[in-house]
Amino acid sequence: METQIIALDADGVLLDYNLAYASVWRQAFGVYPKEKDSRAYWALDRWDIERLDGDRLSHFRAGFDDGFWESLPALPGAIRACKDLQSAGHTLICVSALPERFAAARQRNLQRLGFPIEIVIATGKLADGKSPKADALHLLQPAAFVDDYLPYMAGVHTSIHRALITRGPHGSPNTGDALASVSSRHNNLREFSEWWLAQPATTTG
Repeated sequence: METQIIALDADGVLLDYNLAYASVWRQAFGVYPKEKDSRAYWALDRWDIERLDGDRLSHFRAGFDDGFWESLPALPGAIRACKDLQSAGHTLICVSALPERFAAARQRNLQRLGFPIEIVIATGKLADGKSPKADALHLLQPAAFVDDYLPYMAGVHTSIHRALITRGPHGSPNTGDALASVSSRHNNLREFSEWWLAQPATTTG
């Protein structure tokens, strides 16, 4: 397979945001939450926790600081998947819908875990009717873009292979007609990497 860039989302593809979410809850309120649904897509549905507002919500949100963004755990198999892709000659770039002020923390997180990823592009979450990652992807022109959130495929050029990670089926946003915009689907990044590297030639569209 021809050597090209592969763009990777972070939360839900490389890193276990939902697991780290429980640690922030414990830090804020002193109790580690019980798991309610291990197959839930959203952290709020995975853990048996109350819905917050007002001062308690502000207190909780304060925990999502640099220290949080540089300490998320890797998802099972994700580091191995990235190393396999790199060994095959691919350049890996993380494209994350994270505020730019946390990009350096995210990069430290990936490097400390041993991911072979030296560049993190933080796009923020705001965009008009398309993925907030679309413009960055059009500049990068990767062979593939891997994300676990179907709305972030919107507006991504069809010349880029759009691989969807279909984790957490309960309450998942990865349903409906927009699935037609996806090039391939995989349960996790390791599954994608094995499939991608087995292709006889670069898969696009």
